[in-house]
Amino acid sequence: MTKKALYIFNPEHDLALASGETNYMAPASARQMASELALLPMWYAEEGSVVLAPSAYNLDYVKKIQELLGLSVDLMTEPELASERNLDIRPWGWDIAIRKRLLDLGVEESELPSIEQLDKLRFCSHRSCAVGLLPQLQLGACFCGESFYLTFPEEWKSFVESHDTCLLKAPLSGSGKGLNWCKGVYTPSISGWCSRIGKQQGGVIGEPLYNKVEDFAMEFRSSSNGRFGFAGYSQFRTGGSGAYEGNLLISDAAIERNLLEYIPVEEIYKLRDRLEQELSLRFGTIYNGYLGVDMMICRFPESPVYRIHPCVEINLRMNMGVVARHIYDHYIYPTSTGAFQISYYPTEGTAWRAHKEMEEAYPLEIEQGRIKSGYLSLVPAHKKSSYRAWVFISKSVFL
Repeated sequence: MTKKALYIFNPEHDLALASGETNYMAPASARQMASELALLPMWYAEEGSVVLAPSAYNLDYVKKIQELLGLSVDLMTEPELASERNLDIRPWGWDIAIRKRLLDLGVEESELPSIEQLDKLRFCSHRSCAVGLLPQLQLGACFCGESFYLTFPEEWKSFVESHDTCLLKAPLSGSGKGLNWCKGVYTPSISGWCSRIGKQQGGVIGEPLYNKVEDFAMEFRSSSNGRFGFAGYSQFRTGGSGAYEGNLLISDAAIERNLLEYIPVEEIYKLRDRLEQELSLRFGTIYNGYLGVDMMICRFPESPVYRIHPCVEINLRMNMGVVARHIYDHYIYPTSTGAFQISYYPTEGTAWRAHKEMEEAYPLEIEQGRIKSGYLSLVPAHKKSSYRAWVFISKSVFL
């Protein structure tokens, strides 16, 4: 009997992973994001699957999108979960906190990963694994990047003082979180931060700063035989703090053309092939699902002027790049392009007003069951919303 796929949006996953606590309680903002964007998985879910979300606000929206774009994804509420069996459960990310939550909701333990499996996954999500992979991806002159796992206080001090500017990272943290930007002086504040992170997570990641010109990622998906295969590109934007802001909605071919302005295509393919090998070797028996490797194009004063940093982050979970890839490939008209964005509005009512303004200014145009132009909210919007997930589509703006 084929299992029904159940998708869960738990954006607090990175924070839960960092805490390592079974009964982890996410901050109110993360819980609100999980609630308001609960339907986001319907945009990457496979046909005939269900998404875990409360029916209030969400049911009417699901019906609307089913009629508009033909999505064959349904809603499942938490009370319904206890009576369901034979589910293939697919959260945004696996950790012991989401496992405990599902057990509390009545899911059979046999349908969940073991504690031992999740401990291995947490170990592999530690940024020290990306530090270890990076040297294996230095495939020639068109590549750059150094990263160090520092475990002793004298190493932290020496690293900061030996670089005019550098970045320290907590080995486990969320997007744009757990980062400490340094300017060559090992201050008491930096020392205290390093001591706290080192005690909690074993050490600190140290990286030089690079002159970044583009953010992008390669996405991979593991198959049942433990091999990772390439699943597409992601071209995205980050803010000054390093937090994710949004993705371009363009084809893989268009992203390749953008990268070709900086890097020869054979170098990109060479990296892709090497990553398939390395990821399969390191994670093939531990993780099943999507995986993203964040990268950047960096500018140097000497030739080659542009180089790939091939492993800024490894995300052993679903990620926004895969969401954007699915949206473009399945729901956007072939000659149209656009942007996918997650936005946060701290003041009540501002998210709703922004939604209504865009809805009025950019009416949706559908052709052959796909979005040709206009604005669409990817989740229900209401007056008390603080988060928005949306797409804005135009005709060949980015091509």
